[in-house]
Amino acid sequence: MDSDKLKRLSQLLDDAIQQLADSREFAKITKLQRLLDIARRVLLQEGGCALLEARAQRMEEAGVFDGSDWAQPQTLVPSLTTYSLKSPDAPTVVIEAISELRLLAIALGEYIHPHMSAEQAHHYLTQVLAINLELLFGAPSEAEREQQGRLALATRSFYRHLAERIGYEHIIDQLIEEIWRILQQRPIQVDSVKQMVTQIAVCQTNPEIDLGVSGQGADRLISSLYGPTQACREDPGIAVYRERLEAMDGGALQYEATGFARAMHDTGLVSPYHPILLRHLLEQGDYLLSEALGLSSTGRDCLLCYGDLVRATIDQAIFPETAQGIYGLALMLERGILYQPALAPALWRQLALPVSPYCQERLTLIFGSQPAPSAWLMQGVLCMLGQPLGVGQGNNPTCQSARALSMWAYSDPDYLLQMVVWAARDDEIIIHFEGQPISSRESEGGVASDIPMDLDPVSLLVVPHLDRIYAEMGRRCIDREGDPHRWVNPEFHGWWSGRGFRINVDVATGQLWELDDFLRHFYASYHPYYNGNQPLIHPQPAGIAVTDSAARFVGWHAITILRVTLDPKEVMRVYFFNPNNDSGQDWGDDVLVSTAGKGERFGEASLPFEQFASRLYIFHFDPLEPGELARVSEDELQRVKDRIVKSWGADRLPADELQASHF
Repeated sequence: MDSDKLKRLSQLLDDAIQQLADSREFAKITKLQRLLDIARRVLLQEGGCALLEARAQRMEEAGVFDGSDWAQPQTLVPSLTTYSLKSPDAPTVVIEAISELRLLAIALGEYIHPHMSAEQAHHYLTQVLAINLELLFGAPSEAEREQQGRLALATRSFYRHLAERIGYEHIIDQLIEEIWRILQQRPIQVDSVKQMVTQIAVCQTNPEIDLGVSGQGADRLISSLYGPTQACREDPGIAVYRERLEAMDGGALQYEATGFARAMHDTGLVSPYHPILLRHLLEQGDYLLSEALGLSSTGRDCLLCYGDLVRATIDQAIFPETAQGIYGLALMLERGILYQPALAPALWRQLALPVSPYCQERLTLIFGSQPAPSAWLMQGVLCMLGQPLGVGQGNNPTCQSARALSMWAYSDPDYLLQMVVWAARDDEIIIHFEGQPISSRESEGGVASDIPMDLDPVSLLVVPHLDRIYAEMGRRCIDREGDPHRWVNPEFHGWWSGRGFRINVDVATGQLWELDDFLRHFYASYHPYYNGNQPLIHPQPAGIAVTDSAARFVGWHAITILRVTLDPKEVMRVYFFNPNNDSGQDWGDDVLVSTAGKGERFGEASLPFEQFASRLYIFHFDPLEPGELARVSEDELQRVKDRIVKSWGADRLPADELQASHF
C-alpha cells in the first residue's frame, strides 16, 4: 500500500516539477507552493528521500530555489541548517531538505553543478551532518514535536538517508579531522567547532549509539573543553570546581595552571573552567598567572610590566562565557605589543568605555545578556589583538573590511582600538579620503546588503561602518580611469600600503591586459631572488581571482600578502591572509592552498610563488623600491600564464593575443 502511495506521489511530484518549469514568472509562486506541499508528503514516506534526491537536479532547473537563500549553494552556511530543519514553517524544512539532497547528488557525481564541485558538496554535507548529529541519533524534543509534528520525524529519517549515502564511517572521523584542520588555522570564532566537539562527546557517552572504531581521536578535543585537568576531568560543573580550587595548595594550583595552558595552546580552544582558575589566581601572584596563560619569557615580562592592566582585564572581561578571550590575552602578551606606548592607555580606555545603547543591543542580541556587552567586546578586542590572522568575514561580502581589521591588528593595533572606540561609543567612524572626511553615518549603503551578524564582537560593531566607508571611497573614484582599488586601498588600509599599483585585467572589457609586464613586476617586487632579497616589511593588500576545484572562475577576492620565503623543502612560497573563515581550498589545476605543514604560522595560507602568481590580479608595491624585471625567465613566466589561461583567464584573452600566443 505504501509503495502504491509513493508511486502516486511520485507522479504528482513529476507533474508539479514540470508545471513549475513551464509556468510564467507571475504564476511561479503558486506552482512552487504546490510542489513544496507534494515534496513534504513525499518526505514523510519511507523511500521518499531517494525519490527527491533523484529529482533534485530537475527541481533546481525548474526554479525551486529561485529568489531564495538556497539559490547559490556555494554561499550556504552549514551552521544555519539547524534552524531551517527545526523550523515550525513546513516549506522552510522541505526546501532545506531538497537543497541538501541536491548537494548529495552533486557529491556523489549524479549532478554536475555549474557552481559547486563534488568535493565542495561532500565537504559541506560532512559539516552539516556533524553539526546536526542529534538529528541523526536523538529523538525529537517536546518542542520539536509540538512545533513540527510528523516533520520532526521526517527530518531524522532524511538525515539517516544522508548518512547512509555518504557513509557513517566518514562522519565522526572526518569531523574530527575537519575540526583539527580548522583549529590549525586558529580562527577567532570557534563556536561552531565547540558545537561539533560537544556533539561528538554526546554521541560517545550515549550507550544507544555504536560508533564502532570511529571517533578514536576525539579525546583530546573533548578534554580540552570539558576536562583539561584532573580536578575537572569528569566535568563536575563550575560551582564544584570553584570549591575544589579553594582547597588546593600552591603545588596543586600550579598543576592545574600548566594543565589548562597546555590544553589551550595545543588546540586553540579554551575550557569554561579556565576563567574560574584565572580569577582564583588573581590574588596568588604573577607566577601562577603566567603559568595558567602558558607564557614564554616575552609574555611573562609583559605580564610583570603591565600586571595591573592584565588583572583588571581578567576581572572585567573573562568569564566562562567569554573564556576564549584568555587565548587572545595570552597571545597578545606573547606579541609584546603592550610595549608600544599607546597600547596600554588605549586598553585602559577600552575597559572603561561607555558602549552606546545601539551597540549594547546588538552585542546582547548575538551573544546574550551574560556577561555584560562590554565584556563581550573586550573579549573580541583581546582575540583580535592576539590573533590578527584569525579574523573572518562570515557569510558576508565584506572581505575588504575584514582584511583591514586584520591588517590594523597586525601592524597598527592602537589604530584598531581607536576604530573600536568610535564604533562602540559614537556609532560613527570617520576616515579621510584624499584629505576629505567620510562619515559612516552619512554614507550610503556598503557592499553588504544586510547588517552582518555572524561575526566576532569587534567585527560585529566595526564592519558595518567600514563597509559603508569603503563603498563611499569607491563611489568617489567612479569617474576615474582604471580600477578604484588603486586609490582606495592605500587610503583605507594605511600608509604602508604601496602607492604603486598593478592590475592584469582591463576594467572596461574584463580581458587580460599587459600580462607579461604584470607578472615581471610582481616577481621584481616580491620574489627575493629578483628584489635584492628584500623581505616584505608591511603586509600588502592584494586581489586574487578565486577559482573552484575545477579551476572555474568564482569571483574577485581581497587578501593580504604577508611574506615570501623558502618553505622547509626549499620551495619559494607566498604566505598570505585570507579573510574568508577557512583558507584551505582547492583552486583547481593542482593549486591546493596549504594552511599547515609548509612553514605556515597560525592563520596563514600559502602557495608556491608560481601558483600564487597564477591567481593574482591586483597588487601594490613601493614605486621607489628597485626590482629586476628582465631577470625573470620566459619559461617561468610561461608556466604561470599557462595556469591563468587554463583557469580564470580562459575567456579573458584578447583575440589578437590569442592568435599570436603559443600558450
